[in-house]
Amino acid sequence: MIQRPDGAFLLAQRPAGKVYAGWWEFPGGKVETGEALASALVRELHEELGIDVLRAYPWITRRHVYEHASVVLRFFRVTAWNGEPHPRESQAIRWQRLEEPMAEPMLPANAPVLASLALPWEYAISNASRFGIERIRERLEQGLKLLQVREPSMPEDEKNRFTRQVLALAHRYGCKVLVKSAFPGADGLHVTASQLMNLDRKPAGLVAASCHTREELDRAMQLDLDFAVLGPVRDKAPELGWKGFADLARGASIPVYAIGGLVRADLEEAWAAGAHGLAMIRGAWS
Repeated sequence: MIQRPDGAFLLAQRPAGKVYAGWWEFPGGKVETGEALASALVRELHEELGIDVLRAYPWITRRHVYEHASVVLRFFRVTAWNGEPHPRESQAIRWQRLEEPMAEPMLPANAPVLASLALPWEYAISNASRFGIERIRERLEQGLKLLQVREPSMPEDEKNRFTRQVLALAHRYGCKVLVKSAFPGADGLHVTASQLMNLDRKPAGLVAASCHTREELDRAMQLDLDFAVLGPVRDKAPELGWKGFADLARGASIPVYAIGGLVRADLEEAWAAGAHGLAMIRGAWS
């Protein structure tokens, strides 16, 4: 997935003579026998679009069964390249924004990919005792788009008032809010690892889960949750570190946020390890 700094991403239309001719997809192609994934990405994008990849991060892996074949789609996010993309295989191309009417028809395998792409890189987690509602307001004004209300030590009545206040404020700025248990007006749920392992189906709305092991992440993928939060990368024992995070997150079919003592300056390292972005408490408000 080739993405410009302004958020627009490139789509290509399958040319005549190919299966699903005329349908739109993310540029890419097949991995040759013995070829490394990153090498295949560089080769395919040069052959298709005449660009040379400078920076790419592993992202999500999706599996889809078409009438003619089962495919494994291993996505990278390409954020820097040399050259201007241009069609070299008689295909049409276009820059697409999520907020604009989508190119149609899109290949069926790409619907969940577009939903994942719509998730912001930052997932902020509230801490009202240290960073109150005014700091939340400031971050919303700065563009925060995904927030979890998590106040385990707050009395229930006070937590309910705080949650209602956050929801009203966040929705004015187009920010989605997840809560720990069902709450009127919330956009979805964030479940604990133990709750995750006891779920038999995905609840309604946007649903995320905290994960610490590959078993838990596998369960989140089986349920096709919207995203997972994996950690701790640092700050709390047992630390995963970036290598441990990358090992656990490799091949995940849903976006995975890294958590655990992280700040905005960790984003590049998180992307390199396969994270969709950062989930932060102190780092979101400091």
